[in-house]
Amino acid sequence: MDVKYDLDYMVEFMVKLLKTPSPTGDTIKALNLVEEELAKYGLKAHKNAKNGFYVTVEGEDDEEQVTLSAHVDTLGCMVKDITGNGRLKLTKLGGYPWNVIEGCECVISTIDDGEYTGTILTNVSSTHVYGAKADETKRDEDSMEIRIDEKVSSREDVEKLGINVGDYVYLYPGTWVTPSGFIKSRHLDDKACVAVLVGLVKYLKENNIKPKHTTNFFISNYEELGHGSSAGLPEKTVEFIAVDMAAPGTGQTSSEFKCTVCVKDSSGPYDKMMSEKLIKLARKNDIPYAIDIYPYYGSDASAVLRAGWNVRAALIGPGVDASHSFERTHKEAVDATFRLALAYLLED
Repeated sequence: MDVKYDLDYMVEFMVKLLKTPSPTGDTIKALNLVEEELAKYGLKAHKNAKNGFYVTVEGEDDEEQVTLSAHVDTLGCMVKDITGNGRLKLTKLGGYPWNVIEGCECVISTIDDGEYTGTILTNVSSTHVYGAKADETKRDEDSMEIRIDEKVSSREDVEKLGINVGDYVYLYPGTWVTPSGFIKSRHLDDKACVAVLVGLVKYLKENNIKPKHTTNFFISNYEELGHGSSAGLPEKTVEFIAVDMAAPGTGQTSSEFKCTVCVKDSSGPYDKMMSEKLIKLARKNDIPYAIDIYPYYGSDASAVLRAGWNVRAALIGPGVDASHSFERTHKEAVDATFRLALAYLLED
């Protein structure tokens, strides 16, 4: 399949989206950014009550529709407590080990739209003060805290800034695109795939191409909590593909340079016929691909099936190293994911 499309556009939009904070539960800015981008191609967003939305590209067959989903919500934190010396205790948003956010720069967003910077550290961070305890202390909700970049030394000082329990904490993404084609950032899960969906819309609309089936592009915002696409799908959907990151690692076949077809995750196997079709399309079109299984993974496709939607479901996505940590993928994996999704949309 010889397809000319704008990979640089997808990467540029991905970077813009990565730099827009959207921890699960606080995703409006990112949703608005994606909605505005899709509106450039004449598409109207159909929103659900949770503020997720989909846009529709008309296909040759309008009765049996296809829906592709990616999620804008990411990992983050929320203020759990304010300490007596003016530090902030945290609760996690999404699943990750505490150690992966140690040293992370962050922003505390208040209910009155205030924003304050800070750094996530342990409460025994200095070896000059605490010696071996700095290294030996377990990283958990008791030891991790935010050092706010303001002159505060008490709970009252922090409260005067307008910071309260329940305020969202945005993790600095640290986005970096290298000359060798690597994309390094927190939150590539799943903003890399949102960029792929936007790139697909751009390609179809600018080239006046109709997919074989009317296709809906669903942007979900609660995937990290397990119910992202559980409601609000277009009623005519018969096939659903979650486009989400693949997880390379020991015992896995996924790669930062390929698109993975995940045939099974913690929710069970995905639709056999759909997975096999995607694998054969990758082979037919010389698309770098892997087949993998993830024992500690769920997706929007998992949520759709658990919610009782009468659809066939599959899962594909680019390999993202160090998932739910400081992540990395490569332009080649983004390219492969775009090409496989497009081949699926155009195949009889």
